[in-house]
Amino acid sequence: MFFMKKWKETLIESSLELKKLRVLTALAVMGALSLALKAADVDIGGFASIGFAGIPNQVVDMLFGPVTGTLFGGAMDILKFFIKPSGAFHFGYTFNAMLAAFIYGCFYYKRPVSFWRVLAAKALIEVVVNLGFGTLWSAQLYGRAFLAALKLRIGWSLFINWPLNTAVFYLIAKGLEKAGVFRLFRKDQKAASRSPM
Repeated sequence: MFFMKKWKETLIESSLELKKLRVLTALAVMGALSLALKAADVDIGGFASIGFAGIPNQVVDMLFGPVTGTLFGGAMDILKFFIKPSGAFHFGYTFNAMLAAFIYGCFYYKRPVSFWRVLAAKALIEVVVNLGFGTLWSAQLYGRAFLAALKLRIGWSLFINWPLNTAVFYLIAKGLEKAGVFRLFRKDQKAASRSPM
């Protein structure tokens, strides 16, 4: 019962973030940064890419929660595709971006930056979103059997992408936390949660 109440409160608080001008401004800045970083992505053989365009999205998930993050993730995925398309458009990848944002938001929103929290969130993303759904969409797009596509992706996801993305995001998030960036928004969130409205 307590868990369900906290879950509902988190979803409501995250959706209310969209009403704040400061949040909308931050989303615009993070969106522009994400689009600029996407232009530098390097595709690897049609099944993976190296880049940092997802980092601003994760900062949004951390600061504004699963609901705001999910909407932002979906919108950014579509914009990134039109700016730098890689292959055919498939809504499954937009779904992946939204699901990943929701998971990150659930792990990070209003919680301190912790290596183990980032590691666990990234593990769930790699297994469910990238290896599960991502492999399914790749198999559909390129006409491969699911298991054949999975074999191409599994080593990359678990031995390179997961540890590398964990380390990079943890170091960036920790740096932003120490610089006081998160505190600005979390102070605003605490004030709003104490407000009688």
